[in-house]
Amino acid sequence: QVQLVESGGGLVQPGGSLRLSCAASGSTSSSYAMGWFRQVPGKEREFVAAIRWIDGITYYADSVRGRFAISRDNAKNTVYLQMKNLNPEDTAVYYCAIGPSLIIRVPSNYDAWGQGIQVTVSS
Repeated sequence: QVQLVESGGGLVQPGGSLRLSCAASGSTSSSYAMGWFRQVPGKEREFVAAIRWIDGITYYADSVRGRFAISRDNAKNTVYLQMKNLNPEDTAVYYCAIGPSLIIRVPSNYDAWGQGIQVTVSS
């Protein structure tokens, strides 16, 4: 079983940057993907970005493309989400997840989730 632990969230001003980290422990597979989702109260969990572990191919939501970058460190079993030019609409609880490299953008594709971390963009 895989455990995921997120870190790096917090409060940032509009236009600022944050980097989220997600460390995976336990049994993982190179055929998997790791993704980032976000959720605000009253709304469904929203796909943000994902990366395929075996080849590093990345996927982004249109709302974050060009501002966010997902990357991985194979040796550390860690995935990162570098977020730049943040705006108040990016405020949410961010979750990382791991699952098969199948339906990358759909939450139900993923087998395990982190506990979530708050990102607040406000002046």
